[in-house]
Amino acid sequence: MQLFLELVLNELPTGQIIEVQAVGEHYLVARRDLIAAGLKLDAEGADPVELDSLAGVRSTYEQEMQQLRLDVPIEWLPRQQIGVANGGDRIEAVTSLGALFNYDVYYSNTDGGSALASAFTEQRVFGEKGVFSNSGVYRRSFGGVGDLDGYYRYDSYWRFNDQQRLLSYAAGDVVSGALTWNSAVRLGGVQLSRNFALRPDLITYPMPRFSGDASVPSTVDLFIDNTRVSSETLKPGPFTFNSAPVISGAGQATVVTTDALGRQVATTVPFYVTNTLLQKGLTDYSLSLGRLRQNYGLENFSYGRYAGSGTFRYGLNDRITLESHAEAASGFRLTGIGSTFSVGTFGSVTSSFSQSHYTDSGQQYSLGYSYFSRLFGVSAQRIERTRGFADLSVVEALDARPLDNFLLKRSDQVTLTFSPSGLGSVGIGYFANLAQDGNSTRLINLSWSRTLWRNISFYVSLNRVLDEDGYAAQAQVVVPFDMLSTLSASTDRSRSGRYSQRVNYSRNAPSEGGLGMNLSYGSGDSEYTQADFTWRNQSVQLQGGAYSDAGEMTHWGDASGSLVAMDGGLFATNRVDDAFVLVSTDGYPGVPVTFEHQLIGETDRNGHLLVPWVPSYYRGQYEVDLLNLPSNVVAGETQRFIAVGEGSGALLAFALRQQFSASVVLVDESGAFLPQGAVATLVGGTGRSQVGWDGVAYFENLAAHNELDVRTPEAGQCRARFDIDPHIAEMAQIGPLTCHRTTGAP
Repeated sequence: MQLFLELVLNELPTGQIIEVQAVGEHYLVARRDLIAAGLKLDAEGADPVELDSLAGVRSTYEQEMQQLRLDVPIEWLPRQQIGVANGGDRIEAVTSLGALFNYDVYYSNTDGGSALASAFTEQRVFGEKGVFSNSGVYRRSFGGVGDLDGYYRYDSYWRFNDQQRLLSYAAGDVVSGALTWNSAVRLGGVQLSRNFALRPDLITYPMPRFSGDASVPSTVDLFIDNTRVSSETLKPGPFTFNSAPVISGAGQATVVTTDALGRQVATTVPFYVTNTLLQKGLTDYSLSLGRLRQNYGLENFSYGRYAGSGTFRYGLNDRITLESHAEAASGFRLTGIGSTFSVGTFGSVTSSFSQSHYTDSGQQYSLGYSYFSRLFGVSAQRIERTRGFADLSVVEALDARPLDNFLLKRSDQVTLTFSPSGLGSVGIGYFANLAQDGNSTRLINLSWSRTLWRNISFYVSLNRVLDEDGYAAQAQVVVPFDMLSTLSASTDRSRSGRYSQRVNYSRNAPSEGGLGMNLSYGSGDSEYTQADFTWRNQSVQLQGGAYSDAGEMTHWGDASGSLVAMDGGLFATNRVDDAFVLVSTDGYPGVPVTFEHQLIGETDRNGHLLVPWVPSYYRGQYEVDLLNLPSNVVAGETQRFIAVGEGSGALLAFALRQQFSASVVLVDESGAFLPQGAVATLVGGTGRSQVGWDGVAYFENLAAHNELDVRTPEAGQCRARFDIDPHIAEMAQIGPLTCHRTTGAP
């Protein structure tokens, strides 16, 4: 018999109708149909396939339902990938041509003493070719010595970020790349580096993958530490969660599958995640060449010898990441290798070895271990150096004098954290440094914090320098009143055994604008009082206040903000630390703008709103609300997603336009309404409307001068003309409008 049946695979109807040859109780199916249904069969072989010849396959013919039901081994079915591993929210960043001037002007005056004025400034020019930035500070003292008066340049550089290749190119003042076992240095030169920050959606470290099998159609739930984080519908077959929520440290995952009959299978898997590893095959590197920067913040153009620095990391697999570092300068060289590897669910271990040669040869060794979970965490690292070891951070200082009194011989750091349920968080830290000349410093820190009722928090800390007398301690209580206001009270003990107390009330200025304040009173060896206020709007932030310490009064004031040149205008806004977006509504003022569904302001009289605190490369959603605009104002789109390049700005233009519409009452030459069903067409346009009751027709996209061509079965063809007032804000009401016949009746 030749049958055409719906294929049902492991209780899942496929919706696929296939040809089946029935020979008694035996069934034969074309090999291509089985492969198309998802079965993992060789393309070559007997065709058609006798189902009884397939080991582990059970077939049933359901005559009433006209179905062929197959039950096959789970491993025959394709693996289902749940979730998107990386790149789900990727969006190309936008940079518009513009310029920016950041400023922070500060002035202070102490009674009976000197006055000081300073102004930090940053200038940026940006566009598709990258960002150029220059920053520095101008200082001026009044009545004092004034040794540091003048302008001091901080950094001048050009940077271009290639988001496609995840590369950053820089020229000017740069900071070399560094690993956990070497130091970064400032250089004046060029730099090429991998920059994963260009893709915030990209997870660079290995994430756990959770797999299972579903023999029939099911649902699967993923629980992380007893919290459900994902729920999906499954087809029969094996499955893998490609991406879990961004997690770190130790935890426990439970995968629960539930079939249509409510039967559940739960699998629990422990995991450990650390962001110090790289995913298999990923590389991270930084190469810097130039001259060493000297006297940073004290001299404008002070550069030393030529030098180079490079770091490289490679994810050998999801458990081992290899590292290397090299430095070179005149008469100096340094090379080092290191690794970070996972020890399963027991944490991660880092190690390194470096060799340097300058006036002498030296070595550095490092070994570290870390483990973190919800209840417990530990981190430990030891760095040990021989006497001849040096790096670029000290090589020029060694030319002037021997520095054994601060060159490191050994460094130890150990931190422990405990978070027992309901008891807060306990921290213990031990830090020890031993210099080459034998001088050592050892410090131990203890802390405990806990959140009490109504989000009141309590914090206690103790610091002790071992081998010295005394200890320092602090206890603090913080009482929040709302999202902006807090009251705190603290008591401090110095190493000499003296106590002081302080009470502080602070209210942050709202980000959308408003007033903030900070009031403090302290007692102890001397009395301390402080009062300052902050006023913030969309254009500037102003601060001012006074404080008295031991009877000496100081007054101060500060103004900070930015000036932005873009889209043919100059805009004053709050300080732009990273990126910004300039929203334009084509000159329409008072249009509300939301960011991620939160109102952030309205456009000004020229139809602009500047958002100064945008995180670079973040895929943000912006939306304009046209509800308060005239009804004839329309937009091509009211919602946009946009990401902005680092240190730059983007113009986000919503194309608003005025659309004229009218309700036209049409009558014939005798004054009678045109009949229903007559078709009126805009001459020279695409608008068309049927005439309704009382001769009414509706039109959109009208011009200042309009002509209608009307055709009716009874009256034949007629034409009418009318004008629209360009200043009208609502739909126009036209008529009665006489339609003059142009042809005879049909």
